[in-house]
Amino acid sequence: MKTQELTIQGMSCGHCVLHVNKALSMLNGVKVESVEIGKALVKIDESIVTREHIAKAIEEAGYKLVP
Repeated sequence: MKTQELTIQGMSCGHCVLHVNKALSMLNGVKVESVEIGKALVKIDESIVTREHIAKAIEEAGYKLVP
């Protein structure tokens, strides 16, 4: 698994942190280390999940993954 720090736009409060944490936790191949306003630290199994899957999950939660 590869550790990545994701930059996420649109987060402004603890509620946002919970939404992003939940969205990332539901993805197979992603282990959430931490989520803070504007960023998340995750471990990703690139043989299972792609960055596009992660971006889609974040967008469906109402936020945007910064490239």
